[in-house]
Amino acid sequence: MLTRWGIRLGTSLVGIAAGLLLSAAVVSSFSISASALVESTLIFWLVHLVVQVMALRVLVRQPSIALAGLLALLATIVSLVIVALIVSGLSIHGAKAYVPAALIIWITTAIGDTVGSRMIRDRRQERRSN
Repeated sequence: MLTRWGIRLGTSLVGIAAGLLLSAAVVSSFSISASALVESTLIFWLVHLVVQVMALRVLVRQPSIALAGLLALLATIVSLVIVALIVSGLSIHGAKAYVPAALIIWITTAIGDTVGSRMIRDRRQERRSN
């Protein structure tokens, strides 16, 4: 149980950090300092978790995969706005920069979650075969 939680946490944090770094590299009006990367990753993870859980619990009774993906994207945008307001080393200039940055972070976190799920599944299958 604890190992699964650790794998999910680790891959989620790596996905967020990768998304922030990739956004800084690709989006011209997005910049982040090295110290802000660590702070932004941790705060983003917490805010995103809270926003996504609240959205799923309050807005949706029976979420479909498409609706859950849309809510995750919206939670990413809201989280990015909140993190940009809180963290001083992260700067996003212009509303147009939020959309591509949020898409990049959303994709990298989805990849991180997929990798984490596969790691957990492979670990479970390995234990069953032993």
